[in-house]
Amino acid sequence: MPSQKVKVICYSGYRGEEIPRELILEEKRIEVIEILTSWVEEGLENRSRKRFFKFKGSDRKTHKIYYDEKTQEWYDNPKEG
Repeated sequence: MPSQKVKVICYSGYRGEEIPRELILEEKRIEVIEILTSWVEEGLENRSRKRFFKFKGSDRKTHKIYYDEKTQEWYDNPKEG
């Protein structure tokens, strides 16, 4: 299943890096309870950069989302969630 755009409400720290605080998925607000892990992936050919976050949500599910720095959009990665 392909990734879909989602709305994410973030906290921007002192370095300007955004950390997700809330995910809006299918018109439901899901609060980020705990970030389990985060990492960055960079594409060699197109120089794309994606920041991934895997977290436990207030819906008691594990979610994986990423921010595409090239498109400046957030995406849900349903393969993991």
